[in-house]
Amino acid sequence: MHIAVVDDESDLRETIVFALTKEGYETRAYKNGLEAWRSFKNRLPDLVLLDVTMPEMDGLELCRKLRTVSETLPILFLSSRDEEIDRILGLELGGDDYMCKPFSIRELIVKIKVLFRRYSARKVENRSDHRIEHGLLKLDIDKFLAFWKENVIDLTVTEFNILRFLVESPGIVRTRDALIEQIYPNGTYVSERTIDTHIKRLRKKIEFMDADFEEIETVYGLGYRYREFPS
Repeated sequence: MHIAVVDDESDLRETIVFALTKEGYETRAYKNGLEAWRSFKNRLPDLVLLDVTMPEMDGLELCRKLRTVSETLPILFLSSRDEEIDRILGLELGGDDYMCKPFSIRELIVKIKVLFRRYSARKVENRSDHRIEHGLLKLDIDKFLAFWKENVIDLTVTEFNILRFLVESPGIVRTRDALIEQIYPNGTYVSERTIDTHIKRLRKKIEFMDADFEEIETVYGLGYRYREFPS
């Protein structure tokens, strides 16, 4: 699991990173919200530890931005301010939990584990509902329906399956061979150009509804990916 530590106190950042690394977590630290936000455009973490008061972009603003791209990303607020209004505001903006400084590192690790358990449970629940939502895109797996900005996209079964495979792992590059294997699992011979054609038609159908659609990215020499950080 990848945890982001966003806090302007360098000593605290180092302490948390050291403790979480010992627990086996991949950890990256950022000194303010703006630095973290720029990095998250390349890759969203699996959990964010977020200070409230920081220069350039504070934790509350970063939380607002994160919730526009992921409703389920676990966010744990950290703050030296122990006023009730700050705790309430942080949770209303989409924070999952709150800790006031100074705090026990052991307690922090326990809270992180609890949040990951909740997150795993939510993912299982979402799968059981047979729906996928990412940014402005929604997929109803049972009905083979795709929606962009709440409008139905008229897709073939193959186009739907390609879109589903890409959006199930946003940010991950899927090679043409991987797409062929996933979409045509019975050994049917399909050329890579066929995948390119399906992708082209898929893009055109959504671009017809929204000229600014750029979520399906071409990674030249590799394949395609659905943008992890929705525009």
